[in-house]
Amino acid sequence: MGMEDDFLLEDVDDEKTIEFIKNYLPQELKDKFTDDDLYYFLDTIADYYEETGILDSDNDDIEIDLDAIAKYVVKEAKKDEIGDFDPEDVFFVIQGEMEYLDSLEN
Repeated sequence: MGMEDDFLLEDVDDEKTIEFIKNYLPQELKDKFTDDDLYYFLDTIADYYEETGILDSDNDDIEIDLDAIAKYVVKEAKKDEIGDFDPEDVFFVIQGEMEYLDSLEN
C-alpha cells in the first residue's frame, strides 16, 4: 500500500472517530465544537501522545491522564489561535476518542 493510500485510510478513520465522538458527547456539548475543532483536537491529542512517548511504551498498563491531555489541548488551541476552550469540555472529547479506540479492540 502506498503513502497516499495510508493518508486516505487515516482520513476515513478520522471521520469515523469524529462521528463517534459527536454521538458520545453530552447533549449540551454537541453544538459547542465544530468538526474542524474536533479534527484539531484529534491531531493535538496525537501530538501529545508523541511528545510524551506514550505510543513508544511496550507496557500494556499505561496510565493515561485525560486531564493532562485536556489541559495540553486547551493550551495548544489557545497558542494556535484556534479558540479558547474549557478543559472540562475537551475532556469529554478525549474520553470519546478513548471509547472509540476501545470499541475497535472489542
